[in-house]
Amino acid sequence: MAKKVGSWRKEWTVPLLLSVAVHLGIVVLLAFGMNFKWPVDSLHMPATVISTEQPDEEQVEIVQAVTVDQAAVEQRVQEIRERERQQQLQEERRQAELERRAEEARKAREKEQQQLRELQKQQEEERRRLEQEKVAAQKEREAAEKAAAEAAERRKREEEAARKAEEERKRKEAEARKAEEERQRREQEAKERAERERQLQEQLQREAAQRQRARQQQVQSEVERYSALIRETVRRNWIVDDSMRGKECRLSITLSRSGFVTSVNEGQGDRAVCESARRAILRIGTLPMSQDPEVYEQMKSITFPFIAE
Repeated sequence: MAKKVGSWRKEWTVPLLLSVAVHLGIVVLLAFGMNFKWPVDSLHMPATVISTEQPDEEQVEIVQAVTVDQAAVEQRVQEIRERERQQQLQEERRQAELERRAEEARKAREKEQQQLRELQKQQEEERRRLEQEKVAAQKEREAAEKAAAEAAERRKREEEAARKAEEERKRKEAEARKAEEERQRREQEAKERAERERQLQEQLQREAAQRQRARQQQVQSEVERYSALIRETVRRNWIVDDSMRGKECRLSITLSRSGFVTSVNEGQGDRAVCESARRAILRIGTLPMSQDPEVYEQMKSITFPFIAE
């Protein structure tokens, strides 16, 4: 029903648009006529001046023409509306007739469907009756076959159970054998892996010990070299008096990482030799020192024997 009404609206779209266009034309004409006289009306005239002139004939004719045109347009609009109303009534009668016919067709179709359902119901009842008879006969036949089948099935199950039991026994034996082989293999692999790890650890320990010995030798060599440099530096800057020659003193020196002398403790030995050597070391200020941290750790506090020569 909604679809048909929508079709009718499309049919009357053009007349409706024409009607709207006519109305818009009337409005434009009236607006143009009114705007045409505005410049005269907008003049600022004194309130005491009153024009006694009669309107000219041209203005009267324009007003009469506009009035006649507006009446004709309104009459035309009324005619269009009346025609549209008649057409709408005609369309509504046509739609009502179509709906009546559709309703009659629907009722006839429902009647046919009802008759078809009743026929199908009768056929279904007959089919069920025949099916029940067939099922009863089938049950009797199956009961006879079932007894023989059960005996055969029992025999088959017993044979199948015996076969599966034998297969299970063989499977478990195979799994046990495989598990034992796997255990032995893993045990052997563990032994071999442990032996390799032991040998590797021994090798690493030997290499570490070798590196440590080499490092110790290197550090000791550096300690000896820088000790010799310190002695030589002190010897070059030590002024020895003839009365001190052949005498000895042991001094403990504390050094910073840069070799700066932070302290020189009073030594053991000839007092004059100790004082002279101590003054020489303090006068030097900075002694040779290795940049190696391990060498410094052994030389940051060191005791030297100094012999006046």
